[in-house]
Amino acid sequence: MFAFIAKRKLKLLLSVFAMCIALASLLYTSNLVRHLQERERTSVTIWAAAIEQVALAATQNPYAADFRVIADKLDPNDPMTQQHRTALAWASRLPPGDHNDFIFNIIYEYPPDVPAAIVDEAGNPIAWQHLGIPEDGELTPEDSLEIMQRIARMDQNFDPIMMELTPALIQRVHYGESSIIRDLRIYPYLQLTFVALFIAFGYLGFSYARRSEQSNLWVGMAREAAHQLGTPISSLMGWVEVMRTNPEADHDTLKEVDADVQRLGLVANRFNDIGSVPKLEFQALAPVVDATANYIRRRFPRRGMALTVDVPEELQAPINAELFAWVVENLLKNAMDAIESEKGRIQINSGKEKGRVYIDVSDNGKGIDRGDWSTIFKPGYSTKTRGWGLGLSLAKRIVVDYHGGMLTLTHSVIGQGSTFRILLPQS
Repeated sequence: MFAFIAKRKLKLLLSVFAMCIALASLLYTSNLVRHLQERERTSVTIWAAAIEQVALAATQNPYAADFRVIADKLDPNDPMTQQHRTALAWASRLPPGDHNDFIFNIIYEYPPDVPAAIVDEAGNPIAWQHLGIPEDGELTPEDSLEIMQRIARMDQNFDPIMMELTPALIQRVHYGESSIIRDLRIYPYLQLTFVALFIAFGYLGFSYARRSEQSNLWVGMAREAAHQLGTPISSLMGWVEVMRTNPEADHDTLKEVDADVQRLGLVANRFNDIGSVPKLEFQALAPVVDATANYIRRRFPRRGMALTVDVPEELQAPINAELFAWVVENLLKNAMDAIESEKGRIQINSGKEKGRVYIDVSDNGKGIDRGDWSTIFKPGYSTKTRGWGLGLSLAKRIVVDYHGGMLTLTHSVIGQGSTFRILLPQS
């Protein structure tokens, strides 16, 4: 039992460790996304400011007043200065050009790699990029609706940036996340999904290999035990016959010894059947259950214990009598070991449920903790200090693998007892 407690703790520790890894991955990605969002907003802000500066430069010239002052100082009647006045007039109409190339590069050569749309004061799209809509040509009503829907979605995450081109002309830049950020948001979930799938398939593979190894071990141990028991059982049968010929022999005692020797032979046959496909016969369950119950009654450790059986004679199912009796015997022994009071009660009930036959084995023993329900059928689990923990595991193997049924713990309360149910198909 301590091995299963340690195994449960190890699973819990590994689960917590996996959750920490997942949380660290998500936090790191979230922090990285936040920094990239800040850089993208800065990039869009610079892009909008560049557009604003070009627009302002195209509508005003900071040296226009100086040009007019110079022109006024030139003699309008002097033909020599007429050309200078024309040049000054042309220059006053030009925007400042010392940094226009740099601004144009920002706007056209290095735009931010994000979906964006520029709209006028009325909300009509003027320019857009990375929206999946052609950036040149006439907008169809469907395209306009799509752009407005994309703008509404982008505004849910980011506030638009205002551009004041002139005091009377204000436009807005709406933008969203780049494809890199979207991929980064999805990446940790994909990573965790693939890791989880890898762990799951690995666990299933190792579990299958372990179950196969355990199955082969079961078969090998069972057949070896049958082989080892065969010789002494045959010898004991011979000695019992020899003792019967003695006139002073206690025949009542010999009868009990012979019954136990026959029982040993039955156990050896059961072990020999493990690993082979047993022959199932459609037969009544009552004789098999009654015979097993009578065998257990004679071996009760205290007089106050009682075992009642309620299995109708007409209840039938396809079973192998020897192996099925072994299952019932294991469940009864398990119930008997669980009882700690002087007035122990074990009850066997049966019936039909959804086209299947069920047999319930109930006791008023110490019960099983809810956290152990999933481990009681695993080899090695036992609450007894000297138990091997093989009885319930073997019983479930016989019911599930050889009879196509189910063996479950349907009810258990600490201090009140437990109920095990065998479910068998009727055909």
